[in-house]
Amino acid sequence: MKYEDLEHEYKEILSTYLHRQSEEALYKGQEFSRSLLAEKVSPEEIISVHKAMLQDLSPDIPDDILHSLDFLLEIMIGYGIAYREHQSLRHRQQEIQTEIEIAANVQQTLLETKIPDTESVEIGAISVPAKHMSGDYYHFVHSENDSFSVAIADVIGKGIPAAMCMSMIKYAMDSLPDTRVAPSYVLGNLNRVVEQNVDASMFITMFYGMYDLHKHLFSFSSAGHEPPLYYDAKKDEFYELDARGLVLGIDRLAIYQQYDKEIEIGDMVILFSDGVTECRTEEGFIEVDKIIDLIRSYIDLSPQAIVELVFRDLEKIQDFQLRDDFTLIILKRKV
Repeated sequence: MKYEDLEHEYKEILSTYLHRQSEEALYKGQEFSRSLLAEKVSPEEIISVHKAMLQDLSPDIPDDILHSLDFLLEIMIGYGIAYREHQSLRHRQQEIQTEIEIAANVQQTLLETKIPDTESVEIGAISVPAKHMSGDYYHFVHSENDSFSVAIADVIGKGIPAAMCMSMIKYAMDSLPDTRVAPSYVLGNLNRVVEQNVDASMFITMFYGMYDLHKHLFSFSSAGHEPPLYYDAKKDEFYELDARGLVLGIDRLAIYQQYDKEIEIGDMVILFSDGVTECRTEEGFIEVDKIIDLIRSYIDLSPQAIVELVFRDLEKIQDFQLRDDFTLIILKRKV
């Protein structure tokens, strides 16, 4: 449609409305606005045409009305510029959002791990990112010599840089000659990788453990990660496992101590990231005792049910707004 035709049609619709003030004329105006949008007619152009039409239809229109339209025209010029900028930024934001969603899906695929299915140890695991991409990482390796390994790590940081760092850690572990070796050896190698390849402003905490299914011996080392909780079924008591070590990436010559713990029937090893203990409520951060109370309330359920219910309760405490990535793993000896 030519611009002159648009002007003519607008004049007819405006004239009809000024004479009748009918709903039908308003409806035609709404329909006509779609034609203006299709022709990319700007708001300021519409006001300019509107003013010319009014002068043509009502030559004696007061000057104050015409001046007010001049003022409105200037307002709409500024509005049009700001609106176009807003639309451009919104479009760019949508593109970035799409790229982040794709990256999150790729990360989820890259970091995907299979929980070992054993007759003697039952495992529950849940990991939920605070944003699209996670700075937490957990991984299982089930070997052929009656053992499995578990790793849980947390980048001190959030967002895409942390997520990329986690992906690097995963591939660094895959590149080790054998990830089913002593935990202290694994952390020592990963520490050198992180020190050489990760920005000095980023650090990674990590816990690595290996469970011997024949001896029911859990060997583990820690690189500054949250100390695990241990549940003693006979005593019905929870306590922290002593696990100390320097955060990955600080000192390439760091040596990591290895610890051993015999696991009895009914006992549980509870691993988690700081997103579990740093849940914030109106009163401040929750204490580890709160985590213990929640786990105890579901103690008779399966490990998977426990981790899911604990997450549900802590999410509710935070009004369903996670402030940090959340990872919780429970290993429970059955027989």
